[in-house]
Amino acid sequence: MVHPLIEFRSLRISLVTETFQPEINGVSMTLGRLVEGLARRSHLMEVVRCKRPGETPPEPPPGITHLVLPSLPIPRYHGLRLGLPARGLLRERWSRERPDLVHVATEGPLGRSALLAATDLGLPLSSSYHTNFHDYSRHYGIGFLRSMVEGYLRRFHNRTRVTMVPSPDVLQQLSTAGYHNLTTLGRGVDTVLFNPAKRDQELRAAWGAGPTDPVLLHVGRVAPEKNIPLALQAFRTIQKTVPNARMVVVGDGPLRPGLASANPAVRFTGELTISDLTRYYASADIFLFPSMSETFGNVLLEACASGLATISFDYAAPHSYIRPGDNGLLATFADEADWRTQACALAADPAQIGRLRRAARITAEGLGWDAVIDRFEHLLRRVTDPREVFSEASSRLHVPALS
Repeated sequence: MVHPLIEFRSLRISLVTETFQPEINGVSMTLGRLVEGLARRSHLMEVVRCKRPGETPPEPPPGITHLVLPSLPIPRYHGLRLGLPARGLLRERWSRERPDLVHVATEGPLGRSALLAATDLGLPLSSSYHTNFHDYSRHYGIGFLRSMVEGYLRRFHNRTRVTMVPSPDVLQQLSTAGYHNLTTLGRGVDTVLFNPAKRDQELRAAWGAGPTDPVLLHVGRVAPEKNIPLALQAFRTIQKTVPNARMVVVGDGPLRPGLASANPAVRFTGELTISDLTRYYASADIFLFPSMSETFGNVLLEACASGLATISFDYAAPHSYIRPGDNGLLATFADEADWRTQACALAADPAQIGRLRRAARITAEGLGWDAVIDRFEHLLRRVTDPREVFSEASSRLHVPALS
């Protein structure tokens, strides 16, 4: 229970991340929503983040300041970047203007610098867990580093008072792996921005799709961990029985050139602006979500809000929000044959597509961001109160060494 005096005062919050708007991905979108939501509630928000090449940042809204620091591309994935070490700079800055707490959202060199600088100054620390980096290692030829990455991430998060995770299954996995003081912080979706009303028949015609032809859509990084070849395999099978079906893949990444060359019948768009992205969502019919590496899966909620029938594996956001056969379809986790079979059957069933699309939109209408921001604010207030103890015993609020 947060002390009443703490409950109502404005906070000065420094949020540190290696990905943020204008980057388009689930983590940057989530953090943008949280920062803007807290600023509207009169909190003073400092965003410490990486600079992208050629970026001209827009003027931030009132209550938000940005400290934009140099970065380098991630090896073998130049669409994402890592911040550079900045412990001394952050320690000096926070000594002059002391935040009430520091929230670290990514675990790269910039995030580690923030963790160490905040520890140096005795600042309250919280963190959030967004990405299964240890799992990604097997997709990039460095699987031998998995245990090392797992150990680093565990030590990193166990130095903070609480780690916020996006779904109950991630909380269970991390708890089993030795993470302490975990709690859930879900996600929302903007149902005005992502809306079936943005359906564009001219755009569909440009894809070669008529008004009743099924269009299959994938949105996300075109990268190994997203399992896009499974969606492409399903599409090739669908074409045999539904020859007027079309498929669109939105996003960029290291696999895009090879997959586009090998699949000329599929339209690969690259990265889109948010206004174009919402039209693409609303102009499709079926959302193919073959990934098995998500901690949540924001794109699922965006697809539901856009009125798409979805096919996913049964975990993370799909497990929490999809009722099989009612507002979407779920395949047994890691059973790719089951996933393909259900996707192919759905594409051949216009009545089911229509029914799932309508129900998906209704589901999304109850999943706004306000409740998520409420919870984030409450958790941050608890972090600033030294009397607060999180979900696990206070004896486990130790601070292990960070290598």
